[in-house]
Amino acid sequence: MMNALTKPSLAAAIALALTLTTEAQATEGGGSNYPMGAENYLMGALPPPGVYPLIYANSYEADDFMGDSGDSLPIDFNLRADVLAPRLVWVTDKTILGGQLFHAALLPLVDLDVSVNGMKDSNQGIGDLDLTAFALAYHHSPNFHSVVGMDVFIPIGEYDVDEMANIGRNYWGVQAAYAASWVNPTGWNADIKLMYDYNFENDDTDYQSGQELHFDYSLGYGVSPNWVVGVGGYAYKQTTPDEVNGVEIGNEGQAFAIGPSIKYDNGQGFFFSVKYQKEMAVENRPEGDAFWIKTIIPF
Repeated sequence: MMNALTKPSLAAAIALALTLTTEAQATEGGGSNYPMGAENYLMGALPPPGVYPLIYANSYEADDFMGDSGDSLPIDFNLRADVLAPRLVWVTDKTILGGQLFHAALLPLVDLDVSVNGMKDSNQGIGDLDLTAFALAYHHSPNFHSVVGMDVFIPIGEYDVDEMANIGRNYWGVQAAYAASWVNPTGWNADIKLMYDYNFENDDTDYQSGQELHFDYSLGYGVSPNWVVGVGGYAYKQTTPDEVNGVEIGNEGQAFAIGPSIKYDNGQGFFFSVKYQKEMAVENRPEGDAFWIKTIIPF
């Protein structure tokens, strides 16, 4: 939804913003297909065979766009995104190479507001589909679990090259992922999900975002059989430069985030986690903070 702006005037605002941030775009628009820091405790621990609905909820705000040297760019920038993302996980009873075969699909519902140098845009709707096409889960011991798989990002979200507040990225992506969890209800808990993304070209802009290496993490201690308290966040590094019309333009991004994280597990299949994370050491991307909720409701 546009905020009293015609497309030509908004396009002019975007052109001005890009002029000021030509050396600070990182991936196209400074964002990624994967929402950094989305995962929390139990990243690599899959439940028994069955169908499980998960819900991720996220509120993110940023008022700085960091440049190549990690300094805030001299633009009036503000970004707010609220996301509710249901995910359906199907854990099959089949095993391949010793691992449980499972599939998953996540479809985010997005409410987005963007402001650059006084020009504003907002949008609400369905974002791009994240499809876990193939994944295997391993249970090495009662405490140690892992997952390996491949995700595909399918660009079905709304996109308009003349608008700032796009809830779709308008390009395909593939992601290889490995996750591991150490689970101890009355001791230390540790999780990591390591991911590598390859982004295809945006046909409307001839822009191809660089490849991305990143991981979500959590570390906590079981203060009771049901509660784990600790920290969580993510680390991110763009490994190849962006390209426009096949020409490399640099703009590799990076970021690190950390904050408090809490998990409740009733021991019968229901759990939820809550996390706040603050971004730092950011280059060529927005810098802000996020609040995350993750829950699973068995049926």
